Amino acid sequence: MAIKIRDAKSCKYDLVSLGECMIRLSPPGHGRVEFTPSLEVWVGGGEYNVAYALARLGLRTGAIFGTNTSPMGKIILNHARAVGMDVSHAIVRKYDGYGKKDRVGLNFTEVGHGKRASTTLYDRGHSATAGIKPGEINWKKLFQEDGVRWLHTGGIFSALSADTRLVVAEAVKAAHEAGTIVSYDLNFRSKLWSSQEAIATTKPLVPYIDCLIGNEEDFEKVLGYHAEGVDIEKNELDTGAFKKMVEKVVADFKNIKIVGTTLRGVKTALINDWSAIMWADGKFYDGLNFPDLEIEDRVGGGDGFASGFTYGFLTGKEPQDCVNLGVAHGAMLMSTRGDSSQIELDDLLHVAGGGSARIKR
Repeated sequence: MAIKIRDAKSCKYDLVSLGECMIRLSPPGHGRVEFTPSLEVWVGGGEYNVAYALARLGLRTGAIFGTNTSPMGKIILNHARAVGMDVSHAIVRKYDGYGKKDRVGLNFTEVGHGKRASTTLYDRGHSATAGIKPGEINWKKLFQEDGVRWLHTGGIFSALSADTRLVVAEAVKAAHEAGTIVSYDLNFRSKLWSSQEAIATTKPLVPYIDCLIGNEEDFEKVLGYHAEGVDIEKNELDTGAFKKMVEKVVADFKNIKIVGTTLRGVKTALINDWSAIMWADGKFYDGLNFPDLEIEDRVGGGDGFASGFTYGFLTGKEPQDCVNLGVAHGAMLMSTRGDSSQIELDDLLHVAGGGSARIKR
């Protein structure tokens, strides 16, 4: 295998994530925020979800994010600690009692139904994570003294503020120098920044990244690469066109060792075709294919894919097994409510190995 991962015995952590963790508030079922008399409380964030999922699968993980000393901040810390995640490198600010600064980010998510799509509304301005400053995290201690085999971060964290763009640059450079594998989920969010800002920030980071994750829109909006002939609104994804685009990316950035992307055809809010492809070791691997997959909650599916294939690489699996683990984990994560994983390793291995949904007694 071309990718060389640090030996587990030499590192305290298998994976550390860098990115905001928020509290998600959702109406029960498929209700609307405007009309609901109650809201469910969930915890999650694009980068955080990967570390959380891998902790549930038995790996040693940590997460770096900002939070505060309020009960809202403790919800997040308790959620991470409950699965054994290390949060000793998190930045915890004193709650000001008002929320002028260092807030806990919120998002309001409606789970769609039929032709009504799922929707996420952010209330994450002036958050503690967005306020993390360059030089505030001891990268030398983390990557060289403690040891980290894999760092996972991405475009959501980079988009939060001018400071987080500097922090992510510090992190990927320090990880690269220590021999830590770096994965970056491009994750374009138009509500957070423009494509021009994303490209200007991300391209200088790519030389320090080993693994890129993203769909065709992410690669176009965040790196400036276009997949010819792909119309995402028609839900007809041409994998041939996407593979040609990936070949251009890896030709331009020869340090990239893995590229992964999910393939989603949206038939209704709760019925999707689901699969993925991966480029690794100079060739493409097609993942398991789940047509007409029934979904409970689609938010977090991409993070589930990233978690699954990362688990594969960290445990020495071959690339084909890794992409299958990613597809299976994403599919299973979307079978439950909330952004973060409720999946156990035995269940994941069963589905990734072609197992059915036959009842277990």
